[in-house]
Amino acid sequence: MESRTIKRKAIYQPAGKAGEYAKWACNFYVGCSNNCTYCYLKKGIGSKCLGGQIPTLKKCFRDKFHALCIFEKELKANITELQKHGLFITFTSDPFLPETSKLTWEAALMASENKIPIKFLTKRADWVEPYLKYYTQLTAKKYLKVDQKYYAFGFTLTGHDELEPGASTNAERIKAMKKLHDAGFKTFASIEPIIDFEDSFQMICDTNCICDLYKVGLESGKKVNKKELNKFIVGVIKQVEFSGSKIYFKDSLLKAA
Repeated sequence: MESRTIKRKAIYQPAGKAGEYAKWACNFYVGCSNNCTYCYLKKGIGSKCLGGQIPTLKKCFRDKFHALCIFEKELKANITELQKHGLFITFTSDPFLPETSKLTWEAALMASENKIPIKFLTKRADWVEPYLKYYTQLTAKKYLKVDQKYYAFGFTLTGHDELEPGASTNAERIKAMKKLHDAGFKTFASIEPIIDFEDSFQMICDTNCICDLYKVGLESGKKVNKKELNKFIVGVIKQVEFSGSKIYFKDSLLKAA
């Protein structure tokens, strides 16, 4: 049973649009150096506390060790639900920035040891090759046993590098996805926000055989042509029909259609 006496600082249950991505999530940091022009962290009432280009440990944590201790406490308090629904990292930064990746990996290893599935969503590709090399070496020597079924790696793909100046290019992310897929890990793509239908459709075409799940959503507040949107939806369904991949169209997209 989940303890109601613990005030959650790391692990929580997202609401609204974030709730479509995960029932449970973990945020250690706020701020992100990917500097995407469309990022929701830069908009609205939460921009002052969630935005910024410098990843910063949340104020509720004294340091990284304290953050991990809190994470462990909250993980154990909610372990049954987490084992059932998994854990998403992260909504308020990128989990694989140089500043955030160490804590990400420590938390992920702790979760997988407790049989909790972990989902990561990133716009970075530079960590993949070093990780796979490290993973291969340790597992070959039996220093580390990572059950791949507990890991799912996702990449945001928009097709618009110019809107994501601090991130890896979309082409680099696709290559990274292929490496992870070929290594036996589950992969997914966040086709969101849709900047334009043609480029988003191309991202799906370019990853059709290396992506297990697509999550597709519109840019918040953007008006679209209903005819073009419906054509896009049908095209996506046909494109992945024989690949075995799954598609999740977000509520905002379905309502607009």
